[in-house]
Amino acid sequence: MQDILEKARNIRLVIFDVDGVLTDGSLFLGDDGQEYKAFNSQDGHGMVMLRDRGVEIGIITGRTSEVVRLRMESLGIRHLFQGQRDKRPAYRELKKRLGLDDEQVAYVGDDVVDLPVMTKVGLAIAVQNAHPFARRHAHWITPSPGGRGAAREVCELIMEAQGTLDAALRSYLK
Repeated sequence: MQDILEKARNIRLVIFDVDGVLTDGSLFLGDDGQEYKAFNSQDGHGMVMLRDRGVEIGIITGRTSEVVRLRMESLGIRHLFQGQRDKRPAYRELKKRLGLDDEQVAYVGDDVVDLPVMTKVGLAIAVQNAHPFARRHAHWITPSPGGRGAAREVCELIMEAQGTLDAALRSYLK
């Protein structure tokens, strides 16, 4: 675990996949073609707390969904890439835009489509219910499954490693 905390100490950007990471992977489609997704509010608050402590948040997802755009907008997440079947170009764009090296980036994924980026970053994270091949290539696996607190665990791990978690939590006691 000490190795993971050392990797997390260097992180300046966390990139999340959406389906299976920020959601449980279920896709609800209405007769009108409207897509619905369930997001975990604690995951979202963890992302806001992490961003407020100076770590950028990015989203790279293979699907395109208005509900994802609206959710990220509500969280104040500016780095959103949708419709990215190959996630590498968006990853390179984010690194360039923010002036970061691979070691300063964490990526959270759940399936084999995430591996091209997971194998490049300084901290590769798989959610607990990720595909076994993705789990095998992760530095750390969250205790919780995607859409059920995994993103919050990632955020708190990084804040703990960077020494900002206690202050972040204590700020709610004032």
